[in-house]
Amino acid sequence: MAFWNDFVKSELIDIVEWLEDGGSTLVHRFERHDNEIKNGAQLVVRPGQAAVFVNEGQLADVFQPGTYTLATANLPVLSTLRGWKYGFDSPFKAEVYFVSTRQFTDQKWGTRNPIMTRDAEFGPVRLRAFGSFAYRVGEPGKFICEIVGTNGTFTTDGIADQLRNLVVTRFSDAVGEGKIPVLDLAGNYDEMGTRLAAKVGPEFAAYGIELTKLLVENVSLPEEVERALDKRSSMGVIGNLGAYTQFQAAQALEEAAKNPGGTAAGGIGMGMGFAMANQLGSALGQNAGAGSQNAPAGPPPLPGAAPAFWIALNGQQSGPHAADALRRHVESGGLTRDTLVWRDGMAAWTPAAQVPELASLFPATPPPLPQ
Repeated sequence: MAFWNDFVKSELIDIVEWLEDGGSTLVHRFERHDNEIKNGAQLVVRPGQAAVFVNEGQLADVFQPGTYTLATANLPVLSTLRGWKYGFDSPFKAEVYFVSTRQFTDQKWGTRNPIMTRDAEFGPVRLRAFGSFAYRVGEPGKFICEIVGTNGTFTTDGIADQLRNLVVTRFSDAVGEGKIPVLDLAGNYDEMGTRLAAKVGPEFAAYGIELTKLLVENVSLPEEVERALDKRSSMGVIGNLGAYTQFQAAQALEEAAKNPGGTAAGGIGMGMGFAMANQLGSALGQNAGAGSQNAPAGPPPLPGAAPAFWIALNGQQSGPHAADALRRHVESGGLTRDTLVWRDGMAAWTPAAQVPELASLFPATPPPLPQ
């Protein structure tokens, strides 16, 4: 009879465990009729789990991975709450919550609306950003009390929005405090992620959650600003606009030569060819003239403008001087009738009085008095 009683008693011992489904479940409540657990039941907590015992709304015990026999010696807090000073043989009531403590990775975050910030180069700009983060339940008891409550099953969806909102809000502060130029943001994603994690980590910890990783994957500008930057970059790549125009004209001439059909196309090609030949001839002529005079060639004077002259001052050539400068030299006595001058087109240095363009600068000399 004693053997039969021991056999029945052993068959009634519970096994309290939770086999995770590998999904997004954070907390699972162990279901038991009337929450009764027999004395001597076996508690199995697998790696990546924690078991939280709650009695009448109060946190009793938290068990880390391992196998436990649920007896008075292993339930000190629960025994104190229930007042079992001399042990117990009857079933006891307690709610058991299994909490997944593994990492939940690839949790996405992103700004729903652009963030307004001030850039030193572009002024006020709007930024969008997105990235990912990973977390785990670091304090199962606090997580149960602060977030889960009495929910029988709690998944990542139940807290995902709250965590994302915290990250996005603190990202705005991190960008404003960092004062990183817009064009340098791509090279500072790691620094931004570190600064952001330092701000968000303590707020996650208040819920019993540990932030294990936070990544800033992209920060982008609005489409219209990106188009403006593309145009600016294109201008920088083109560089010399005149050389680029000549290159485009040469390409158009080559395409016209490949298409012999049509007089209009041929005429356009010939016209562009003559225009390019004139430009090339002018450039070569200016360079040749400059080489013969050992002086840099300048652009031709504006229509109607007086030519600029070089003058000999104190044995040194000075210039070129426009009309106003020449007039000041005449008033100061530096330029006289006998001063040698030269301009583009003259064969040699000539006294100023013998140059028709400068004759008006000198007052007329009256003839000698009659005898």
